[in-house]
Amino acid sequence: MEQEVLIVTTPAVPGYRVKRVLGVVHGLVIRTRGLGGKLLASFDSLVGGRVKTYALELRKAKEEVIEQLKQEAARLGANAVVGVDFETTSPAGGSYRGISARNGRGGRAGGT
Repeated sequence: MEQEVLIVTTPAVPGYRVKRVLGVVHGLVIRTRGLGGKLLASFDSLVGGRVKTYALELRKAKEEVIEQLKQEAARLGANAVVGVDFETTSPAGGSYRGISARNGRGGRAGGT
Protein backbone atom coordinates (compact mmCIF):
# COMPACT_ATOMS: atom_id res chain seq x y z
CA MET A 1 0.00 0.00 0.00
CA GLU A 2 1.38 3.38 -1.02
CA GLN A 3 1.76 5.90 1.82
CA GLU A 4 0.01 9.25 1.42
CA VAL A 5 2.30 12.30 1.24
CA LEU A 6 1.04 15.43 3.00
CA ILE A 7 1.68 18.69 1.07
CA VAL A 8 1.36 22.00 2.97
CA THR A 9 2.36 25.61 2.35
CA THR A 10 2.93 26.26 6.05
CA PRO A 11 6.31 25.75 7.74
CA ALA A 12 4.79 23.29 10.21
CA VAL A 13 1.74 21.05 10.63
CA PRO A 14 -0.17 21.24 13.93
CA GLY A 15 -0.03 17.94 15.79
CA TYR A 16 3.09 16.77 13.92
CA ARG A 17 6.77 17.44 14.09
CA VAL A 18 9.39 16.99 11.41
CA LYS A 19 11.64 14.16 12.60
CA ARG A 20 14.09 14.36 9.72
CA VAL A 21 14.55 16.56 6.65
CA LEU A 22 15.38 14.44 3.62
CA GLY A 23 15.87 17.13 0.99
CA VAL A 24 14.28 19.76 -1.21
CA VAL A 25 11.53 18.70 -3.61
CA HIS A 26 10.10 20.68 -6.49
CA GLY A 27 7.70 20.39 -9.38
CA LEU A 28 7.28 22.26 -12.65
CA VAL A 29 4.51 22.16 -15.24
CA ILE A 30 4.40 24.22 -18.41
CA ARG A 31 1.25 24.23 -20.52
CA THR A 32 0.98 25.79 -23.97
CA ARG A 33 -2.18 27.38 -25.22
CA GLY A 34 -3.50 26.11 -28.54
CA LEU A 35 -5.21 28.42 -31.00
CA GLY A 36 -8.67 27.32 -29.85
CA GLY A 37 -7.81 27.93 -26.20
CA LYS A 38 -6.42 31.37 -26.99
CA LEU A 39 -9.61 32.27 -28.88
CA LEU A 40 -11.84 31.10 -26.02
CA ALA A 41 -9.76 33.07 -23.51
CA SER A 42 -9.97 36.15 -25.76
CA PHE A 43 -13.77 35.91 -25.84
CA ASP A 44 -13.86 35.48 -22.05
CA SER A 45 -11.68 38.55 -21.58
CA LEU A 46 -13.93 40.66 -23.84
CA VAL A 47 -16.82 40.40 -21.39
CA GLY A 48 -14.56 40.97 -18.39
CA GLY A 49 -14.34 39.10 -15.13
CA ARG A 50 -12.88 35.69 -14.62
CA VAL A 51 -11.18 34.02 -17.59
CA LYS A 52 -12.47 30.47 -17.08
CA THR A 53 -10.26 28.77 -19.67
CA TYR A 54 -7.04 30.05 -18.07
CA ALA A 55 -8.35 29.28 -14.58
CA LEU A 56 -9.07 25.69 -15.63
CA GLU A 57 -5.60 25.28 -17.15
CA LEU A 58 -3.93 26.65 -14.02
CA ARG A 59 -5.98 24.34 -11.82
CA LYS A 60 -4.90 21.34 -13.92
CA ALA A 61 -1.27 22.48 -13.80
CA LYS A 62 -1.38 22.89 -10.01
CA GLU A 63 -2.79 19.37 -9.62
CA GLU A 64 0.06 18.04 -11.79
CA VAL A 65 2.67 19.95 -9.76
CA ILE A 66 1.26 18.57 -6.50
CA GLU A 67 1.45 15.05 -7.92
CA GLN A 68 5.08 15.66 -8.92
CA LEU A 69 5.84 16.83 -5.37
CA LYS A 70 4.25 13.70 -3.91
CA GLN A 71 6.20 11.42 -6.25
CA GLU A 72 9.52 13.12 -5.57
CA ALA A 73 8.90 13.13 -1.81
CA ALA A 74 8.00 9.44 -1.85
CA ARG A 75 11.18 8.72 -3.82
CA LEU A 76 13.14 10.32 -0.96
CA GLY A 77 11.18 8.32 1.62
CA ALA A 78 9.32 11.41 2.87
CA ASN A 79 5.74 11.39 4.07
CA ALA A 80 5.32 15.19 4.06
CA VAL A 81 6.42 18.28 2.17
CA VAL A 82 6.27 21.50 4.20
CA GLY A 83 6.78 25.12 3.19
CA VAL A 84 5.65 24.72 -0.42
CA ASP A 85 5.48 27.96 -2.40
CA PHE A 86 3.45 27.98 -5.63
CA GLU A 87 4.34 30.45 -8.36
CA THR A 88 2.83 31.03 -11.81
CA THR A 89 4.54 32.62 -14.78
CA SER A 90 3.58 33.68 -18.27
CA PRO A 91 5.68 35.40 -20.93
CA ALA A 92 4.59 38.74 -22.36
CA GLY A 93 3.18 37.00 -25.45
CA GLY A 94 1.12 34.62 -23.34
CA SER A 95 2.02 31.57 -25.43
CA TYR A 96 2.32 29.37 -22.34
CA ARG A 97 1.56 29.32 -18.64
CA GLY A 98 3.87 27.77 -16.11
CA ILE A 99 3.33 26.82 -12.50
CA SER A 100 6.05 25.73 -10.17
CA ALA A 101 6.20 24.55 -6.60
CA ARG A 102 9.45 25.52 -5.01
CA ASN A 103 11.19 25.56 -1.65
CA GLY A 104 9.30 22.53 -0.36
CA ARG A 105 11.20 20.41 2.16
CA GLY A 106 10.54 16.69 2.10
CA GLY A 107 10.75 15.03 5.46
CA ARG A 108 9.53 12.34 7.82
CA ALA A 109 6.82 13.67 10.10
CA GLY A 110 5.16 11.98 13.03
CA GLY A 111 2.64 12.76 15.73
CA THR A 112 3.82 14.87 18.66
